[in-house]
Amino acid sequence: RCPSHSHTYSQEGVTKEIGMDLQNLGARRVCLMTDRNLSQLPPVKAVLNSLAKYGVNFQMYDNVRVEPTDHSFLDAIAFAKRGEFDAYVAVGGGSVMDTCKAANLYASSPTSDFLDFVNAPIGKGKPVTVPLKPLIAVPTTAGTGSETTGVAIFDFKELKVKTGIASRAIKPILGIIDPLHTLSMPARIVANTGFDVLCHALESYTALPYKMRSPCPSNPINRPAYQGSNPISDVWALHALRIVAKYLKRAIRNPEDREARANMHLASAFAGIGFGNAGVHLCHGMSYPISGLVKTYKAKDYNVDHSLVPHGLSVVLTSPAVFAFTAQINPERHLEAAEILGADIRTARIKDAGLILADTLRKFLFDLDVDDGLAAIGYSKADIPALVKGTLPQERVTKLSPRPQTEEDLSALFEASMKLY
Repeated sequence: RCPSHSHTYSQEGVTKEIGMDLQNLGARRVCLMTDRNLSQLPPVKAVLNSLAKYGVNFQMYDNVRVEPTDHSFLDAIAFAKRGEFDAYVAVGGGSVMDTCKAANLYASSPTSDFLDFVNAPIGKGKPVTVPLKPLIAVPTTAGTGSETTGVAIFDFKELKVKTGIASRAIKPILGIIDPLHTLSMPARIVANTGFDVLCHALESYTALPYKMRSPCPSNPINRPAYQGSNPISDVWALHALRIVAKYLKRAIRNPEDREARANMHLASAFAGIGFGNAGVHLCHGMSYPISGLVKTYKAKDYNVDHSLVPHGLSVVLTSPAVFAFTAQINPERHLEAAEILGADIRTARIKDAGLILADTLRKFLFDLDVDDGLAAIGYSKADIPALVKGTLPQERVTKLSPRPQTEEDLSALFEASMKLY
């Protein structure tokens, strides 16, 4: 790595440096955020050991909710406001990192209303103009890439829909990619977080090109975090996709495969840099109501006390239908993605790009024992109107789809996703 330009470190055991990092920042009062499960596991213990070694004063908040809500965000924000912290450390998956970003934001802007920074049309989507405290992210899953992005996602309980906050201002200043932390991940968590990496890469590579996004903001401060596919994000997305194709199945099937787990950890960050600049589109836009309207489904390997469709699973279940739909715009990119994921495209016709990528994804998911569509996680055709209604407010991402979609299109995509195989 270049010491002048790289702010993401990947090396086994690098977490031991975090105490020095905080010392170098001059931090005197640190907020450490994690969740109840992780608080007893090696990643958090490694951070605590380093903080103790370097005499860093901190308070720990371990009440982060897996798949956070506006209520759980507000609880963390209240903790942050009381603590008057001058630095933050997030140790966990996307839920922990996103909660920590929100806590830092609202503690830094204590007079702001919660909806001020929440994405429109649900919130006001105001630009962030206050300086935030430094946040160091220590991801423990190989999926969200949240250590690289200015996005924080949550369930808005009143509307039963996922939304979020998107601003470059909330990006962590440092991401510590320590492959040791992925070794404690159970197989289904490896799978579901890996599916998030897969879709981050596919969606950012096939997103509406940045030159076609409109309207152009009147002031750069209003430019969205998600710009559309662009030459820089394309590099990261393709690189991440190749790593997923090579290593995801290995990482799921063999917890001792350190090479596979380390590479997936890096792929998560690479895809994060890609979609953190380009954005995602329909798989993610449609995933938010799939997670938000969950009934009784509880995913295997997740130690939680509430119904839960893991984010990566909610995203990937619609991917075959989505890419069959979007492929008529820029079919070459869809075909290229299919080839990276293992399809033989030597005799393929360009007009079949969507079907080829969809079939490639179905085979990939079938090989990994993924639930057979939305019906397998508790949804039926009767739920489609509510799922469509929950997708409509997700304009921040759905407008980045290369192909515009009507409500009827969304209904058809949900129906096609009820059964995969």
